[in-house]
Amino acid sequence: MAKVTFLGLGVMGYPMAGHLVAKGHEVTVYNRTTAKAEAWAPEHGGSYATTPAKAAEGAEFVMACVGNDDDLRAVCTGADGAFAGMAEGAVFVDHTTVSAQVTRELAEAAAGSGIGYVDAPVSGGQAGAENGQLVIMCGGSEGDYDAAAPIMDAYAKLHKRMGAVGDGQLTKMVNQICIAGLVQGLSEGIHFAEKAGLDPRAVVEVIGGGAAGSWQMVNRHGTMADDEFEHGFAVDWMRKDLAICLATAEETGAALPVTALVDQYYKDVQNMGGGRWDTSSLIKRLRRLMG
Repeated sequence: MAKVTFLGLGVMGYPMAGHLVAKGHEVTVYNRTTAKAEAWAPEHGGSYATTPAKAAEGAEFVMACVGNDDDLRAVCTGADGAFAGMAEGAVFVDHTTVSAQVTRELAEAAAGSGIGYVDAPVSGGQAGAENGQLVIMCGGSEGDYDAAAPIMDAYAKLHKRMGAVGDGQLTKMVNQICIAGLVQGLSEGIHFAEKAGLDPRAVVEVIGGGAAGSWQMVNRHGTMADDEFEHGFAVDWMRKDLAICLATAEETGAALPVTALVDQYYKDVQNMGGGRWDTSSLIKRLRRLMG
């Protein structure tokens, strides 16, 4: 059992930190909105601090799940940042989906203070976090990963070291690239089924176990058919992630024509007022276009 700090209590971090307590770890949390940390502590039996530095004092591991590159820098650096409170030999584990560039920048800063660093973005969404069934893609040294692995076991069904620092984030980009095209294809398929007079649920029952099957098909076809999108991974978050993918593709020389197109489709959904809708709301765009 370890002394662990968790930074960021959003829809992912709140249950993830709770799983750590349930596994017997001593957990201190920090959240930008202190009221949420104040609510979490009595609910789960942990404690909270008012700055990342204070939360990180004495921690063997500091886990973070915040919003974007700037949010991550804010909780890591400066007089009140986690690095200022962490002792030499502690390990920082970042579960945020951010750029590989900021990951490498912060890992270098951590190394200067003798702090280990693992970039560990997650897949599985809010349900995966609540059920402790996340998939975690990790980058970092073998030693840092091996040290952090038993801590991540609290909320992961699978985690794997993909390589050096930054490789976890690059793997998460592949994940988002694949999802973008897949959800658009699923949206077109269900839309076609509806226009052709077929029952989308019956169609998925037949094709879901074949070559066309996917997690998105199994878990989202019903709500897509019902035109319900007030759940799941928000379009705003997906566009943030796809922006990282597209920028990295420019740097690496990769061609992402479908990803770039779907990103613009998500922009259309935002313009429809669907920034907080689930990513499966791409079908709503088709319904709006075609009537």
